[in-house]
Amino acid sequence: MKASKITSIFVLAGLLNLNITVPSAMAFGPWGKKVINAQVSEYKFDYVNMPWWESFDDEILTGYILKALDSNQDLKIATLKVEEFNQLAKIQFGKELPSLTTAPGLGQFKMPGENGNGAFGLPLIMSYELDLFAKNHDKTKAAKKQYEASKFDERAAYISVSSAVASTYLNLVKVDKLIAIQNDIIDYKQQIYDLMLKRNHQGITSTADTVRANKDLVLAKTELIELQKNQQVLLNALCVLTGDSPANAQNMQRIAYDDIKFNQEIPDAIPSAVIVRRPDVLAAEKNVEKAGIDVKVARKELLPSFNIMGLMAFSSSSLSKAFNWSNTFAALGGGMLFPLFAGGQKVGNVKLKKNQYEQILQSYQKTNLVAIQEVNDSLSSLKLDNEKYLQNLKKLDMEKQDFGFNEKRYKQGTISYLDLIQNKENLLDMDKTVASNKTDCLIDFISLYKATGSKPYGTSNL
Repeated sequence: MKASKITSIFVLAGLLNLNITVPSAMAFGPWGKKVINAQVSEYKFDYVNMPWWESFDDEILTGYILKALDSNQDLKIATLKVEEFNQLAKIQFGKELPSLTTAPGLGQFKMPGENGNGAFGLPLIMSYELDLFAKNHDKTKAAKKQYEASKFDERAAYISVSSAVASTYLNLVKVDKLIAIQNDIIDYKQQIYDLMLKRNHQGITSTADTVRANKDLVLAKTELIELQKNQQVLLNALCVLTGDSPANAQNMQRIAYDDIKFNQEIPDAIPSAVIVRRPDVLAAEKNVEKAGIDVKVARKELLPSFNIMGLMAFSSSSLSKAFNWSNTFAALGGGMLFPLFAGGQKVGNVKLKKNQYEQILQSYQKTNLVAIQEVNDSLSSLKLDNEKYLQNLKKLDMEKQDFGFNEKRYKQGTISYLDLIQNKENLLDMDKTVASNKTDCLIDFISLYKATGSKPYGTSNL
């Protein structure tokens, strides 16, 4: 009997060192890999306000935005971050629950003068921190606030990426138009230079004027190269934004500039309430709430903690008697842990959390001010760029009328062909200006869309 007790104690002591923990299903969720993309598809369309993008009536643009929602790596990272904070919140919730540990095992021992005996042990160890002051619950609340903030960060990422796709796409359409116009300008400058060269040989035009014409031709070709470089950069950027390889840049389709529709209504003003719906403002608000909870947790760290420990162990030399009550150890107890001296660490932690709270609060206030600034800047830019576009559109009409008059004068023989094509060059330069202005207005609308959190007021589709 004495040997059996010694055996049981020996086996129990050895088994306790194994410390095999059984995780709680409530704390960690179901086993297996989680498919993130299946979750993303449920809410990504609402994040980017797809009806607003469809108001551009450009299937190619909406197609690129949808492709980016599915394939953009930054969006996948943002979604994975949300899942990361979700699991951290679950892990923290698991710390509110009791933990149960087991360490089953077998042992063999032999005493002098006796035959060897085997033993089987199954200890069960339970521990639980009694959350009298709701410290652990507050930590769970803080983790949930961080999880909620990550969802707003994800939404901000979706808005940002969709805006970047659209802006890149429209700039690409603009560059296509500018390249086409620049090629026409080069053709006319080449004609001007050729005519100047002939006139110089005839003694009608000075060599200086001929050199200037050649210089203008070289500058026009240089500008074309710069436009082609910008076009390639924009193509590569659009590929990356949509999750495609830059090797496929030349296959990226886009609408013709002349088919772009600019029929959005410019709002007179933006209600201040739109600011509170921006995802970055909402995320900052959640961070303030979390920081406030962290201060409460730091204060509760100064209070004592109460722990409950339980032990039950089954030990026997045979499996048939392993679960008999006579072969069972059982213990239940509790205690209080109170910090008497920690070198000022806990008090310092309270002050640290208060300091961090103040920093986050200031950051929240700055986020609100920046949000107001961005909305005002976007709306002002849109109004002024639209006014500039309309004025330059009138100027373009006048240039066309002027060119029409010069065509009649050329047919009447009152001006030379050189004068006519120089006038045509002025018309093409004005075409480039109007093309840039029109695209700038559309990009300003996209900036307003982003500044208002994907819900711009006053647009025709809302």
